[in-house]
Amino acid sequence: MFILGFAGCIGALRENTFLLKFFSVFLGIIFFLELTAGVLAFVFKDWIKDQLYFFINNNIRAYRDDIDLQNLIDFTQEYWQCCGAFGADDWNLNIYFNCTDSNASRERCGVPFSCCTKDPAEDVINTQCGYDARQKPEVDQQIVIYTKGCVPQFEKWLQDNLTIVAGIFIGIALLQVRRAP
Repeated sequence: MFILGFAGCIGALRENTFLLKFFSVFLGIIFFLELTAGVLAFVFKDWIKDQLYFFINNNIRAYRDDIDLQNLIDFTQEYWQCCGAFGADDWNLNIYFNCTDSNASRERCGVPFSCCTKDPAEDVINTQCGYDARQKPEVDQQIVIYTKGCVPQFEKWLQDNLTIVAGIFIGIALLQVRRAP
């Protein structure tokens, strides 16, 4: 990025045609790569969905291993009001939250606090609200935790904001095309 910006800036200042051609060609390559990525994302959306599911499940396995990853998952689940990749039962992949009889963890059959529905009357976050949440019947679970998965919630968000997302991508593409000398 630095080299490309440097070539464009110096090429324009010094009126160096070689640097300007270098800048223009690589800007065009980047534009067509972005365009190709957008088309491929549309064509292979099921593959991307599977990769997202795989990514979330791998991160669920390592939830307590990395504090930054834990914060990312908690933020995602709170923002999209979701739990797990496709539902709360995805937390069986984590050694602390799985429902096996051999699991002695206090968090057994639970979910992280970020899966819990928020009570507007409470000022302090109850970090233990997800304990034993998945042992309850599904009707009772819906009162305490989010039962929708993050992959479907992300798809819903993308569909709801498709015009905005497409507008941003088109705006970036137009800026790149307009900026190319």
